[in-house]
Amino acid sequence: MRFSAVLLVVLGATTASGVVVKSGSTCIVTPISATPRAVHRSIGTVPPAEPADDDTPQILDAFKQCGKNGKIIFQEGTYNIRQVMNTTDLNKCDIEIHGKFVWSADNISYWLSRSFSVTYAGRSTAWLLGGRDVSMRGFGKALFFGNGQVWIDQNRSQSNQNGRPISLTIWRGTNILIDGITWRQAQFWHTFVAHSQNVTMTNLDMNTTSNSQWKAVNTDGVDTWNSRDIVISNWTVQCFDDCISVKGNSTNVHVSNIVCHESGGMCVGSIGSNANQPDYVENVVFENVSLYHSSNAAWIKTYPGRGYVKNVTFRNIHSENVNQPIYVTSCIYSYQNCDSSRLAISDIHWENITGTSRYNVGAAIHCSGAAPCTDLHFSGIDIKPANGGTAKILCSNIKNQATSGLACTGSCPGSHPQQLQGNV
Repeated sequence: MRFSAVLLVVLGATTASGVVVKSGSTCIVTPISATPRAVHRSIGTVPPAEPADDDTPQILDAFKQCGKNGKIIFQEGTYNIRQVMNTTDLNKCDIEIHGKFVWSADNISYWLSRSFSVTYAGRSTAWLLGGRDVSMRGFGKALFFGNGQVWIDQNRSQSNQNGRPISLTIWRGTNILIDGITWRQAQFWHTFVAHSQNVTMTNLDMNTTSNSQWKAVNTDGVDTWNSRDIVISNWTVQCFDDCISVKGNSTNVHVSNIVCHESGGMCVGSIGSNANQPDYVENVVFENVSLYHSSNAAWIKTYPGRGYVKNVTFRNIHSENVNQPIYVTSCIYSYQNCDSSRLAISDIHWENITGTSRYNVGAAIHCSGAAPCTDLHFSGIDIKPANGGTAKILCSNIKNQATSGLACTGSCPGSHPQQLQGNV
């Protein structure tokens, strides 16, 4: 009885903070939710957790203590993150996450003003992760929860809200591994890879879905930019925007074994939005991908800027009820209907593209009249409209189209929409 009384005093005196225990080069982190204070809170002697409970300080402390030549283990439990995190100076660091990271959404004004800029198109992020020789493993247990519904509702289906944070950005990283993590309800894009090389992202599960009147927009699975030597494999994604998007100055990207639901598919672009800054995409493979109820499957989108897209392969892509499985446009979004882009698209391969289109268009390819597409190659194209009949193949400005392997059935005007609302 005396022991219990002493224990109650100790538990009641515990402050609202998690614990970082360092042993050698290993830091073991316990969240506030799993501390004695939190345990005792459950029997009513400590007030319930308040929104101000914040695990960010001990998370950052663990990276400070063990982020170089060390190991960080986040134990089971819920880690509440109420502040931005910059962990870009890591070196030879192994990270294990066995718990749940939850980003706050009752302080949206903080995130809108304090999220880190990633210098791409006004985007920002809640977490910058970088350095050299870094692994982050979730073992299928780790969950990143972004409270995305709050962001979706306050954004009201508007595109690209400044300050709305990407969940996790790999920033200036070399030899980075991300494996075995589940995302739910991301704030914005789930992940972004920028200014990095030798990045491997495997066994990831992502789902951001709106349950209100407002649509989930800008909830991409991953976007790459100014990066090279990237491997993306074994993902399942439901995101209502681009599933995998390879953006400007990305080279040597290999994407494989992906399942996407309600997404924008496998995409190169958009690129070429800045007339003063050329964009280049080269040596990209998308293969062994299944897409369901998505807008596009294997496609390229550019603005009429400068640069090129070359040596890209879409292989073994299966789609079901996809709006336009194969799609190329040189004049995306506000530049629709232009024909003056000089951004070159060449040496592109579509191999074994099968499945059903939502309407009667299986492929729509509009290359620029000023810079026609060259060396486009098609084989094993078998796309059928979901409601029966034969799919239309619409093409414009393809050099040597007759030997490309694609039997075009009509022209594709610059005004052809990215999303069809019915048969054409």
